[in-house]
Amino acid sequence: MQFGIFTVGDLTEDPTTGTTVSEFERIKSMVAIARKAEEVGLDVFATGEHHNPPFVPSSPTTLLGYIAAQTSTLQLSTSTTLITTNDPVKIAEDFAMLQHLADGRVDVMLGRGNTGPVYPWFGKDIREGIPLAVENYALLRKLWDEDVVNWAGKFRTPLEGFTSTPRPLDGVAPFVWHGSIRSPEIAEQAAYYGDGFFANHIFWPASHTKRMVALYRRRYENYGHGTAEQAIVGLGGQVFMRKNSQDAVREFRPYFDNAPVYGHGPSLEDFTEQTPLTVGSPQQVIDRTLSFREYVGDYQRQLFLVDHAGLPLKTVLEQLDLLGEEVVPVLRKEFASLRAPGVPDAPTHASLVTAKEMVAS
Repeated sequence: MQFGIFTVGDLTEDPTTGTTVSEFERIKSMVAIARKAEEVGLDVFATGEHHNPPFVPSSPTTLLGYIAAQTSTLQLSTSTTLITTNDPVKIAEDFAMLQHLADGRVDVMLGRGNTGPVYPWFGKDIREGIPLAVENYALLRKLWDEDVVNWAGKFRTPLEGFTSTPRPLDGVAPFVWHGSIRSPEIAEQAAYYGDGFFANHIFWPASHTKRMVALYRRRYENYGHGTAEQAIVGLGGQVFMRKNSQDAVREFRPYFDNAPVYGHGPSLEDFTEQTPLTVGSPQQVIDRTLSFREYVGDYQRQLFLVDHAGLPLKTVLEQLDLLGEEVVPVLRKEFASLRAPGVPDAPTHASLVTAKEMVAS
């Protein structure tokens, strides 16, 4: 099982000091966080894609390419690449290029995003969100899987005799996760292609995540990719830890109350009760994370958000130390002992190359 972190790259005032770091400082901090993630033994670093304040990661492959040059084992991914407003041709080219630069340590999570105004900024209509996601991904698959593409659709100009360059490394496209919080059509799309399904699992109760993952698993089996238990599932989550749970709650409360995503809403106590947000000791994070398996089954990737809401870099790096030293080693052991026979690992470039070679032989 893979463990890692994801960032939304928000530029938020620290409510305890009244200071806000610059865009330069925030971007450099994300690089430092990725390097620290590898240092403490995590598997994955993923970045979001946003084109509006207060967020800075508008060019995920640029950021990940820079991180690739400074890491050696870290799997690089996105926590959303906007399949609706980006041109599939550009996605195909950018991520294939990143594959080569990172020696294959790349996958991608596709999603529609949660910022309505981004659609007209890129010449799209938000009312076409689901059809855009479906059509654009069908084209992206062809661009990666076929050397010469002839294609016509509703949302972009046709392609005739087009070859996307560079070609995917070793002839194997990056593994794709389809990320969704609320759209069953995206779970269906992931199942149809035999791709991974990532439930962000931050804002919604466990009952909702359970239904979405169950739908994906049923449809994955229906399309003949394997049993429902073999479907590839990832979960998001958010944690804040201190050795003492009371210290964690006291320190995190002002950040929670002023967060750009969920601040000024339910109380911290209500939110932690109703969603997977965990604020407390490392043991509480371990116990809460292990409980996810009870309603989604065995899964392959767990990503944590640890740098949101204006938390200073020093605090974020302390969170990573706790994850690497006290939390993830226990989770690895416990999840491995609970895993049912036949459940696959999360796909990597190496495993996908091996699978391709087996089919060819």
